[in-house]
Amino acid sequence: MDEPAAQRSDPTTIRRLYGRRQGHPLRQGQAALLADLLPRIAVPADGALDAPTLFGDDRPLWLEIGFGRGEHMAAQAATYPDVGLIGAEPFVDGVVGALMAVRDGGLSNVRIHHGDALHVLERLPPASLDRVFLLHPDPWPKARHAKRRFVNPGPIDLIARALKPGGELRIGTDHPIYCRWTCMVMGQRGDFRWLAQTPADFLHRPADWPPTRYETKARRLGHEVWYFRYQRL
Repeated sequence: MDEPAAQRSDPTTIRRLYGRRQGHPLRQGQAALLADLLPRIAVPADGALDAPTLFGDDRPLWLEIGFGRGEHMAAQAATYPDVGLIGAEPFVDGVVGALMAVRDGGLSNVRIHHGDALHVLERLPPASLDRVFLLHPDPWPKARHAKRRFVNPGPIDLIARALKPGGELRIGTDHPIYCRWTCMVMGQRGDFRWLAQTPADFLHRPADWPPTRYETKARRLGHEVWYFRYQRL
């Protein structure tokens, strides 16, 4: 396991917890989605964020940090139309994938921030979120990069601030280092309670936890996947 001292640096001062933001060039239809649909459902660039600002009414808010191509976020939005889903993703390819899912699913309860999730968390009022998802984040497996992991005191402090008492933080990973790191960092906190009662509770995906493409790929490669659920106290 990495050195526990690595977690004590404050990752909120490290504004890049991810790698490069764009992969292959966008096709014409993808570029059009980015230009036309994203501005209509984008998280406002300035000001405080709350449900009335984002959705026009007072509804439960869920945040997905790094939504990949948006499979999980879109599935949750379709299942819970009265919940407002906020997704933050720095990668252009992922944002385009989520926009396609929103368009194809006719989803009106999704708002997207094309950028760093920390910028969203910092603008949310205290105790404004009911659920936060952090699914298959970059594990940054080398010890010298441990401060870049999202599961670190600084980012988790922001999540704790934004979550309502009784709210839930879900973390999924197929990387053994990140699994152990999550246990270590979250086990040191007094403001979250791990909801697992038995090993099966974090070895098997809950029924209301739609799979991501990263999980599907991990399973195909024969990797174990761990599902952490923490309740805000």
